[in-house]
Amino acid sequence: MSTLQKVAYVEDDPDIREIAALALEDVGGFTLKICESGEVALREIPAFEPQMILLDVMMPGMDGTETLTALKEQGAITEATLVVFMTAKVHPEELERYKNMGVAEVISKPFDPMTLADDIQMIWERFDG
Repeated sequence: MSTLQKVAYVEDDPDIREIAALALEDVGGFTLKICESGEVALREIPAFEPQMILLDVMMPGMDGTETLTALKEQGAITEATLVVFMTAKVHPEELERYKNMGVAEVISKPFDPMTLADDIQMIWERFDG
């Protein structure tokens, strides 16, 4: 089992970005690449080569599903890259659609910043182990 170190986080809301960054960097100790939009993610994620991508679903312009599709087409997401959506849209039909897109897990918003790093680590261990 490999150790999760590099996480890319795509989120348009600056307050949520800040809270998640504190939770993931300061509490979780992860190396984090933060992108404020899908367009920025397409530019910055390939060079970062994250092990996991946390992706907000509802974003203006390019939403999470479009960003995921574009990152795959770009070759930025490989078999070894775990994709986790973070969204308030957790209806069963939505969850099924996300799974069919190759999303490993969905973290519902609002998330608990005190447990976010542990939640991410558990998801990693479940899929990497």
